[in-house]
Amino acid sequence: MPLITFILGLCLGVGFGFWKQHQVNQQLRRILDLFHHGTGAELTSLPVLSLVRREIFRILQTSQQLAGELQTWQQLWEIAPIGYLHVDEENQLLWCNQRARELLNIDRWQPGKVRLLLELVLSYELDRSIERTRQCQQLQVIEWEFYTNNKSPLLLKASCFPQPSGTVAVFIENQQPLVELSRSRDRAFADLTHELRTPLTSISLVTELLLQRLENSERHWVERMSKEIHRLIDLVQQWLDISRLQENPSQHLQYESILLGDLIVATWETLSPLAGQKEVELTYNGSSSIQLEGDPHRLTQVFLNLFHNAIKHSYPQGEIRVEVQRGSGVTINIIDSGSGFQASDLPHIFERLYRGDPSRTRQQSKEHEGSGLGLAIVQEIIQAHGGSIEAQNHPETGGAWLQIILPQSSVQV
Repeated sequence: MPLITFILGLCLGVGFGFWKQHQVNQQLRRILDLFHHGTGAELTSLPVLSLVRREIFRILQTSQQLAGELQTWQQLWEIAPIGYLHVDEENQLLWCNQRARELLNIDRWQPGKVRLLLELVLSYELDRSIERTRQCQQLQVIEWEFYTNNKSPLLLKASCFPQPSGTVAVFIENQQPLVELSRSRDRAFADLTHELRTPLTSISLVTELLLQRLENSERHWVERMSKEIHRLIDLVQQWLDISRLQENPSQHLQYESILLGDLIVATWETLSPLAGQKEVELTYNGSSSIQLEGDPHRLTQVFLNLFHNAIKHSYPQGEIRVEVQRGSGVTINIIDSGSGFQASDLPHIFERLYRGDPSRTRQQSKEHEGSGLGLAIVQEIIQAHGGSIEAQNHPETGGAWLQIILPQSSVQV
């Protein structure tokens, strides 16, 4: 009897062992199926443990290959001419290359040590851009001035790309060389235009003397030449105005207390003969008691340019609306009754020498075409006063809409 009991127990134990081994093999085969390596014949003919060992070997090979590729990419990024940052979901810096460390003055980070980015780079602009990228899951691009200790500010450009699991890849470009190149170009052009003033003035005087001595039949060509010379003189002066305001606006503004309404009305009256030809009227809506601390000559120049453009592009018997509103500062809206700006022109309206789509200037003769500097000068003057200007089309009238905003510090009521 004890022998029979022993044999039955042994059989049960062996059977249970085979059953557990079968379950383990089944689980291992299900895991192997996930890898999709080998043929069906291999999966059935080879022992399960051999298959598992082979898959582990393959995984180790793949891991080593990926580690090698990662090291290669990091070596390439270390010598890349643009900066690169990799930030995790909690805005901690995971890795950055040498160029990023130079541009952002990162000197308290070492590879393999995770630190909060804001502790290493004191730039709230960059931190907010990374957070917006993570929230919107879209590319975010910013340009900002980055200040470091005992160094001049750098104009940097950051392109932030969303990555899986909330991480963000950031590419940093140094825009400062472009700024310096632009400044050098502007200075060279300003010097050139300054030198052009003297010969142009001399030529203008010669044409005036010729006009006094020529007969009527011969005066036509000299008169045309005189007009073109004066256009060149105006162009030179406008470019000099832009260059001076951009270089040091405070030295070229003479501040006085100005009644805004009176200045706008007086400027319009200067252009009343031009407006009368097209029967265009001005409608002013706003308080007449708003006072500005600004340069009356420069602000008059602003409204002369804007009103002149509005009259040229308004339809006959049209209306130009000026709406002035108080808020944190003062907002001045100038809305004409023309066809408005082309959508493709709007991003370039305030660029120097940009003239826009020909359809907006189709009613102008050659002699009345602008220099392409008027709105650029307007923007420089407004920015010199600490304000901003924006161009768009009015949603109700469809005409051009120029909106000027001056800060509270420039406004008195």
